[in-house]
Amino acid sequence: MNEEKTPSKLEKILRAGHLAVTSECGPPRGSEAGHITKKAEMIRNHVDAVNITDNQTSVTRLCSLAACIHLKMMGLEPVLQMVTRDRNRIAIQSDILGAASFDIFNILCLSGDHQSFGDNPKGQNVFDLDSMQLIQTVRHMRDEGKFLGGDSIERPPRMFVGAAANPFADPFEIRVPRLAKKIAAGVEFIQTQCIYNVEKFELWLKLARERGLTEKIFILAGVTPFKSVGMAKYMKNRVPGMDVPDELVKRMSGVAKEKQPEEGLQICVETIQRLKEQKGVRGFHIMAIEWEEKVPEIVERSGLYPRPNVN
Repeated sequence: MNEEKTPSKLEKILRAGHLAVTSECGPPRGSEAGHITKKAEMIRNHVDAVNITDNQTSVTRLCSLAACIHLKMMGLEPVLQMVTRDRNRIAIQSDILGAASFDIFNILCLSGDHQSFGDNPKGQNVFDLDSMQLIQTVRHMRDEGKFLGGDSIERPPRMFVGAAANPFADPFEIRVPRLAKKIAAGVEFIQTQCIYNVEKFELWLKLARERGLTEKIFILAGVTPFKSVGMAKYMKNRVPGMDVPDELVKRMSGVAKEKQPEEGLQICVETIQRLKEQKGVRGFHIMAIEWEEKVPEIVERSGLYPRPNVN
């Protein structure tokens, strides 16, 4: 892998050979910053960086950049999520500079959910660039110190560049080639979709290893704990690109309602403990959706605490 190019704490931990831990927080549907800072405070001592989602599911929220600035002011390491759905290349480059001006050192490049899923279904798609081109744009601005138009940037961004990967989307055959394309575009770390079908994830990882891709990138395995059997069924039947095996739904339904949250946490911990042994897994991205208070427990029970210190 390339030599360190950014002051990102997340990058330093990964390059030092530690298993990284990231989590994420969804901004509020309003301007009250306390919603996001309260979530971040719950997890600050148990994670290396915190993703801030960018109008996830196409629902209008406090912007990711503003929320990242609030976390930065708290002394936390934010990961700016940026989707190409809502911005043309002018706005994209402008927002990257805005983040860089506050010394935000991590970015996750995404396409974004279609607007039909959200609260403004008649909103216009932009998609001037796709997620691959967004990766290339950040790397170009960082490494070349230039705008896409060719002019030089005064104080270029210094960002550790990430993207998402879904090993479970159809067709499965293109999942590893698509990862290779993102690596060719310049991505440096990957956070995956929530992993429930561990065997399928391990197959995807094996195929990536065979192509030498895991030597070129840091892969953080995504996990989300079930709160209930209803959540497991919803994830299985209603969320595109999700693969929830029948046996997990049966396992959740096999315990009393009041014990289902604990069972969901146990499944999550077991998944992390199993994947810790997989060559090519360099960390974990814990997405405890509106359940951030359980992230410290998951990290501790998984043997990922205390977190390492890096300079």
